[in-house]
Amino acid sequence: MEETVTTDAALPPAPGEEQYPCLALANSAIALPGGHTDLLATPAKTNHWLTEHGLAPVDIDMREMCAAQLRSLREQIRSLFASATAGLPALPAALAAVNDALTRVPTAPLLLWDHKNGPYRAAPHPTTEIVDHALATLAANAADLLTGPDAERLTACDSTPCNRYLLRHGRRHWCSTRCGDRARAARAYARRTQSKAD
Repeated sequence: MEETVTTDAALPPAPGEEQYPCLALANSAIALPGGHTDLLATPAKTNHWLTEHGLAPVDIDMREMCAAQLRSLREQIRSLFASATAGLPALPAALAAVNDALTRVPTAPLLLWDHKNGPYRAAPHPTTEIVDHALATLAANAADLLTGPDAERLTACDSTPCNRYLLRHGRRHWCSTRCGDRARAARAYARRTQSKAD
């Protein structure tokens, strides 16, 4: 049975997370050598994560049903990233989930009317639709990443057991210095044991 890591600040953001919040979402379930952590494990953690990424106000009353929707979208986005990085076709369920999230809220600013200032346009964002808005924003961001110029840079961290995704810069295939050090140490150990076996 896997142990749960208690600290949520186990790793710094992976390269690309600041530009693509969908990467941060995909990386919110983190596998580490000592166990794993889920930054969306509870409604309170989910609210905190959404707030940190500018997708929800601090004071919303997050419910488990909403947190579960975000965790579900995370798994579907991870599935799409896995397909993209392996050069495999996407699972239809993952595509359907992302497309469903994309269509949950209107994308065009609506025409509204203020009694004092007259007509103006604004995107609707009522409190009851905060989670739908976050899901749509993250799904659109994932679609932009997968279809944009950065798609070819998307890769999985090359350090076992890490399960995070990143945008590759040069030859770097690790999401953090810690993962890079662990991968180099594992390769050095493998070389030493191989030379002793020969």
